[in-house]
Amino acid sequence: MNWVWLEPTKPIVKQVRRPVNTLFRLSVKFFPPDPGQLQEEYTRYLFSLQMKRDLLEARLICSENTAALLASHLVQSEIGDYDDVADREYLKMNKLLACQDRVQEKIMELHRRHIGQTPAESDFQVLEIARKLEMYGVRFHPAADREGTKINLSVAHMGLQVFQGNTKINTFNWSKIRKLSFKRKRFLIKLHPEVHGPHQDTLEFLMASRDQCKIFWKNCVEHHSFFRLFDQPQPKAKAILFSRGSSFRYSGRTQKQLVEYVRDSGARRTPYQRWVSVFWVDASGPGRGYGGERVVQGSQPDSCLRHNPTLTPFLPQEKQQDSDVFPKGEPLILCIAVLIGCFVLCVWVWRHRLHRNVPFCPQRYPTDKAYFIAKEILTTERTYLKDLEVITVWFRSAVIKENAMPEGLMTLLFSNIDPIYEFHRGFLKEIDQRLALWEGRSNAHVKGDYQRIGDVMLRNMCALKEFTSYLQKHDEVLTELEKATKRLKKLETVYKEFELQKVCYLPLNTFLLKPIQRLMHYKLILERLCKHYTPEHRDYDDCKEALKEVAEITVQLQSSLIRLENFQKLTELQRDLIGIENLTAPGREFIREGCLYKLTKKGLQQRMFFLFSDMLLYTSKGVTATNQFKVHGQLPLHGMLVEESENEWSVPHCFTIYSAQRTIVVAASSKVEMNKWIEDLNMAIDMAKKSHEKTDLLLDASLCDRSSDEVSLEQESEDDMHSSRSSLDKQTHHRANTTMHVCWHRNTSVSMSDHSLAVENQLSGYLLRKFKNSNGWQKLWVVFTNFCLFFYKTHQDDFPLASLPLLGYTVSTPGDSDSIHKEYVFKLQFKSHVYFFRAESEYTFERWMEVIKSAASTAGRMSLLIPKGPAEMNGN
Repeated sequence: MNWVWLEPTKPIVKQVRRPVNTLFRLSVKFFPPDPGQLQEEYTRYLFSLQMKRDLLEARLICSENTAALLASHLVQSEIGDYDDVADREYLKMNKLLACQDRVQEKIMELHRRHIGQTPAESDFQVLEIARKLEMYGVRFHPAADREGTKINLSVAHMGLQVFQGNTKINTFNWSKIRKLSFKRKRFLIKLHPEVHGPHQDTLEFLMASRDQCKIFWKNCVEHHSFFRLFDQPQPKAKAILFSRGSSFRYSGRTQKQLVEYVRDSGARRTPYQRWVSVFWVDASGPGRGYGGERVVQGSQPDSCLRHNPTLTPFLPQEKQQDSDVFPKGEPLILCIAVLIGCFVLCVWVWRHRLHRNVPFCPQRYPTDKAYFIAKEILTTERTYLKDLEVITVWFRSAVIKENAMPEGLMTLLFSNIDPIYEFHRGFLKEIDQRLALWEGRSNAHVKGDYQRIGDVMLRNMCALKEFTSYLQKHDEVLTELEKATKRLKKLETVYKEFELQKVCYLPLNTFLLKPIQRLMHYKLILERLCKHYTPEHRDYDDCKEALKEVAEITVQLQSSLIRLENFQKLTELQRDLIGIENLTAPGREFIREGCLYKLTKKGLQQRMFFLFSDMLLYTSKGVTATNQFKVHGQLPLHGMLVEESENEWSVPHCFTIYSAQRTIVVAASSKVEMNKWIEDLNMAIDMAKKSHEKTDLLLDASLCDRSSDEVSLEQESEDDMHSSRSSLDKQTHHRANTTMHVCWHRNTSVSMSDHSLAVENQLSGYLLRKFKNSNGWQKLWVVFTNFCLFFYKTHQDDFPLASLPLLGYTVSTPGDSDSIHKEYVFKLQFKSHVYFFRAESEYTFERWMEVIKSAASTAGRMSLLIPKGPAEMNGN
């Protein structure tokens, strides 16, 4: 007994449980604020039919005069110019208004004024009048507020509306709404705190059932996407084995894209024919009765009028359903035919999907480990190509649009990465075709031996040698791009704005390192294949030769990669730190970043430390509009000493750092963390002793504390926390899942060697995810890179839906208490946050466990030093 919108991405048979009791209806879903902007005449005609229905059903509430005016335009559109006899009989046989009997004369009087008005002009007038009415496009969803008062909720282009009876009592614009959700019968609107204050940010309404609540919620999601989004949400192939309600997303073009599409494709429009059948009987006697069928070509006037006394009305009459446009019995036949067609299509799609998308069917896949190694090449290649597109497609578009990059730099950047991108497009296609043959998705596998990958790898690794010169220039590309962003304000703005886009899910210059890092991945995967095969295997020789080819290239580029990764990390830190200039000075190497607690007069205060080959920085995260860290101290490594001092200060995991300018006492969150810091500090101090560079020139003396105390117990005021702001502080941060922010929230640290290991262990593929307290599993495309899991619906998506930083998480197999009775499942846990992931095979399970262990620490991160309530990262 509810009206529910069909989802275009789902087969009808999956949405209709009882076809015999179901009525299908063609209706307008999204009512634009100005329907006059609809550029297609046919679209305006359909909208006017919706207004006609709303008038008849008393949804489009208005005064009798307005209703009569609307009805007069509808009559002009349907039967043409005024004729006293024709109008009376038409209005007698066709009900347009609930109050039609009272205003019939008024309708005819107004109709007389429309002589010469074409159907298209009549439709336009109907829409122009209707859009000014308060009830235009309003669809009531009955509810009650917290006091039990009966109200009606509605969603429109501008946001949510609340009615009491037919009177609008409140409107919540999209800009005021932070989140919409529902829990059983309760519909929740979470507002931004500034709207009603921090203590009244959630409004709650009670609806009749969970189904009605969900129907309204889905409607809100679709309206928000259609009217507010600029870019089209990517169409989602239904590849989820088990779905949950909250996975619903709008599918289709947005309003902005529809307007642009119709405008740009105007030359391809074709005229349409409007068929309107009208039957009326003249009571004055035989021979006066006639039927008419009017054919309207575009907006032209009547082109023909044929005598046909047997026609039934196309327009709905009183007590007539929408399906009455057909002779008796035909609606049922049509419904059955539609359902049979949908069922056949559904079966075909399902069978097709079995051969394409479902990665957890044990009957489908080969069981050889070599197949899963080959599949890892395919899945990671898909992610790699998407990463290249961030530069070749998305960033190029951004700089061209704003004309922000000098021509010389454009040539240097894209002439080096475009050929690589084109090569890997062909390589990906070749791997995909080989895996299709290996899996038996094509009959070609019966004609040859395709259950191998070595020949494909050998052919392409040899071809990659031609790109060595391009890869060697990436050092220059990265350096010149960084110089240009410092020199050109326009380019710097475009660069930073681009990093805010969802498609740029990592720091932008990270993507420039991907081509060289990808060679390392090929090398590691081929080593795994060669180790799996015996020398007698038919694929062994090709894999061995391919490994030799790629190893030669990686040897040439290894030193370049180390230098690039260090430079990338320094530039990333430069953007996130306030109060330090020229962090990318020649010869400086990044060693470790992480959270320590510094002893001050206020007690232990959380600080973020950064260790380089020549100095140690410590910073704090202020309460600002950005996620940047402010530098508080800068200590040269020359002459520095480090010693453990737990006994002296009675603080666990405590050690003292003695430098020429000051002495500081810090504490780590665990014994393991303390040992890591002391080991890296001593190593860096030894390196500084051997270095002939005078690091004193790199230091900013103004940042050094000139206190003569043997141990400086720093006292910081609120003014200190907000002072010394540079222009960078006015910039919006690019993301909150970079390692420095994760280390801050998880109270841990990361070294450069950890970064290098994480780069080697990048992985992609489909996994099934389950939350701790949920029942179903959700299929997601998962990418592991930079100590983080990124989640997508499919591998074709341009940007991730969510991310999960792994630092501080533990990875294990589920225990008995977890009640997981599936194979190949691993468990991720950080404090109370628990996730389960299910892989498709033993090999992929082991690979995911391996790479996640490289990013997640098994050591305990909890400590007595950690103060209560540091905010957890969103979604983790």
